[in-house]
Amino acid sequence: MKVIIGYIMVTAMVLGGYLMAHGVLIALWQPAELVIIFGGALGAFIVGNPPKILKVTPKEVVKAFKGSPYNKAIYLDLLGLMYELFSKSRKEGLMALEADIEEPSESEIFNKYPKISADHHVIEFICDYIRLMVGGTMNPFELENLMDVELETHHHEAHMPSAAMANLADSLPAFGIVAAVMGVVITMGSLGGPVEEIGAHVAAALVGTFLGILLGYGFFGPLAQAMGDVCEDEGKFYQCIKVCILATLNGYNPQVAIEFGRKSLLPSVRPGFLELEEFVKGSK
Repeated sequence: MKVIIGYIMVTAMVLGGYLMAHGVLIALWQPAELVIIFGGALGAFIVGNPPKILKVTPKEVVKAFKGSPYNKAIYLDLLGLMYELFSKSRKEGLMALEADIEEPSESEIFNKYPKISADHHVIEFICDYIRLMVGGTMNPFELENLMDVELETHHHEAHMPSAAMANLADSLPAFGIVAAVMGVVITMGSLGGPVEEIGAHVAAALVGTFLGILLGYGFFGPLAQAMGDVCEDEGKFYQCIKVCILATLNGYNPQVAIEFGRKSLLPSVRPGFLELEEFVKGSK
């Protein structure tokens, strides 16, 4: 929604100012310029990115339009899930979690939190490290290093679509210039003709430059930033899981372990201490 509102404001302000200066909207409708700009930029985008990025980028664009799902409610669910897992392991031993982590889709604990269990990457991350805890072969320092390596790789891969979109945005003004130069070439071929025809060709060429800059800095550039922001929020979500697991591995009780996780959150999405305490008590 935020992206759509921003796009409406960009369009309204730019076109509104143009109309205030007594501009004619139909003069901005230049399909040939759009074909050159979009076609050239799309072709360059395909050449410059591997198939996996081409495949995942539309999905990341949809996420950016929907907005970040990592709000206070989903963090309450995450911390509640971690609390229940840690409480079970503290009461019954780590081996009691074996059935939950081997078949999370059948686990009563995981199924209590559908928002979390719907993300198989998150579930895989949690289960993998609890499995290592159950195995008892790694100390907290070693486990933290392993988590950091995985999170760094995940962070790098998650930002690839937004980086590709940023490169696309940077290329649009240049393709706008390409469209403008081609319009000038057409204009030069029309010299000696009617003044109205020459003026129309010059206007079309200038519109090419205008569209390239507007699309690059008003639409695709901000979209790349929005995609990157969602990735940052996702990385913070995994960081919270990491902090909770390490706190447990260091011997803290479940309530204190999830408090470590709560403190790692940004203030805008961080539940209050009493709010979290009431939530986990109500989830028992």
